[in-house]
Amino acid sequence: MDNQRNLLLAVALSGLLILGWDLIMRTVYPEASITAPTEQVDPAARTSAAGAPGTSTVAADLAGDAAPAGPVDLSAALADPNRVVIDTPSVAGSINLVGARIDDLVLKHYRQTVEKDSGPVRLFAPERTEGQYFAEFGFIADGERMSPTAQWQADGARLTPQSPVTLTRTDENGVSYAIRFAIDDDYMITASQTADNGSGNATIIQPFAFIKRTSQNATQDQFIIHSGPIGVFDGTLHDPNNYEELAEIGRDAPQGRAAWLGFTDRYWHSALVPGEGDTDTVGFRSLGNQLFRSDLIYDAQTVPAGGSLSQSTRLFAGAKDSVILNRYEDSGITYFGKAISWGWFEWFEKPMLWLLRTLNGLIGNFGLAIIALTFIIRGLMFPIAQKQFASMAQMKAVQPKMKAIQERFKDDKQKQQQEIMKLYKDEKVNPLAGCLPLIIQIPIFFALYKVLMLAIEMRHEPFISFWIRDLSAPDPWTILNLFGLLPFEVPGFLGIGVLAVLLGITMWLTFKLNPSAMDPVQQQIFNFMPWILMFVMAPFAAGLLIYWVTSNLLTLAQQTYLYSKHPQLRAAAEKEKAEMAKKKAREDADKAKGGA
Repeated sequence: MDNQRNLLLAVALSGLLILGWDLIMRTVYPEASITAPTEQVDPAARTSAAGAPGTSTVAADLAGDAAPAGPVDLSAALADPNRVVIDTPSVAGSINLVGARIDDLVLKHYRQTVEKDSGPVRLFAPERTEGQYFAEFGFIADGERMSPTAQWQADGARLTPQSPVTLTRTDENGVSYAIRFAIDDDYMITASQTADNGSGNATIIQPFAFIKRTSQNATQDQFIIHSGPIGVFDGTLHDPNNYEELAEIGRDAPQGRAAWLGFTDRYWHSALVPGEGDTDTVGFRSLGNQLFRSDLIYDAQTVPAGGSLSQSTRLFAGAKDSVILNRYEDSGITYFGKAISWGWFEWFEKPMLWLLRTLNGLIGNFGLAIIALTFIIRGLMFPIAQKQFASMAQMKAVQPKMKAIQERFKDDKQKQQQEIMKLYKDEKVNPLAGCLPLIIQIPIFFALYKVLMLAIEMRHEPFISFWIRDLSAPDPWTILNLFGLLPFEVPGFLGIGVLAVLLGITMWLTFKLNPSAMDPVQQQIFNFMPWILMFVMAPFAAGLLIYWVTSNLLTLAQQTYLYSKHPQLRAAAEKEKAEMAKKKAREDADKAKGGA
């Protein structure tokens, strides 16, 4: 009865572990180590009227940002002739001459789905379209923001890495404005803003830039993948809030000078990189209706009649390719590579990603690269496994002496522990050596999990084209969809796929091959554990399960070899199992007599 109660308790605790995993990890592994101060803003005040000319209230609110009501069709918006084409090796799109907005951007190297005809990923889209997401550059003059419907003139029809484009316009007071856009081969646009005061009076001018987006098409914020506002301020990564949290507090104004700020998704990223000028307002705000904005507004400067003002800002809009992000970071953008949510194991995850990329370059398939990585890891750990088995053999050898000590000092636990530790020292036995491979595997497993989830190199990478077409997604062949014969996906842990079944079987075999003798309750728990893990791991990335299944197969081969080198382990275990079986039989017989 006690054994059954203990077994039920173990199963219940396993269930709680499965259901509470996400909550536990959110608590133990927060998304941001440092939370900068946030400012509470009344939602009604977000669209309030501007204050006195030249004050920071005007700059902060960017009065006039409200858009006309009503949705807009994407195709109709992009058909407007008032556009300058953007064409580079990495992106394509256009600049809207109404408002000087970059609101049309697709990523040439990435498809929306695994289907080859799914079209490129769209990052930016015009205002009021379903996926509105854009960047705007402009000026505040004497406390009034330049109209978002202002018409600009362009000196060219195409923005390419070889041909910058300059937009110009002159306001009713005679102040001339210009924004020169230049773009590189990747994802960085440089906007150089100038204002020439041709009026007869001094004018107070503030250049600004912002990114505005809807959260409706944002990826889900998770404990390992941040989705939402992000930036670096005074050398510290700042990403404490997701979109829902920003909507609750209204505005987030981090302290310190910004190195960059913007919005991030699992694979995509947009960010403003301030130039050398001092800033007035930098931060994030909720605009209501699932709309959000990251603001970069420079200090107001008095430009005398005949004078001029210049300010440069960079805009990143593209894929979170670690190589490209690190290249921008090396060029001077502080912690730009941390737009990828590497977390605590960054020091280990980046080398693992490098090794996977290298293996893929040699083999030509990321699935096979993961298998090769598993062989490398297990090969490096083989000497440790040998020491583990040698330690287990030593522990078996000293068992009679240990039992004698326990019997001799059964009434003095402190003395018993002292004598056992002396025995370990005299016999040169390390009781913790058997735990070392497991301890080493934990960071390796977690690092690979994060690499598969975060690295864009894994997105839509196939293993076997007719089966696993995306290593970063769960196994599509599940029992409930008859292993891919029925055209639907099974959600969550119900999606027991081929890889999950293989994981359960191979783990059960490794447990069966384990020579350690266990009491009946422990044995039942270990019998259940592989099948519990099968359900737990089913929703995980297919690449992660490929790693684990391969690792289990190598463990089976490794254990078979090492047991042949240490036959005393199996013999001792079989002897202990037989003794436990006899003991249990006697206990059952005694209970039966007592019941009679």
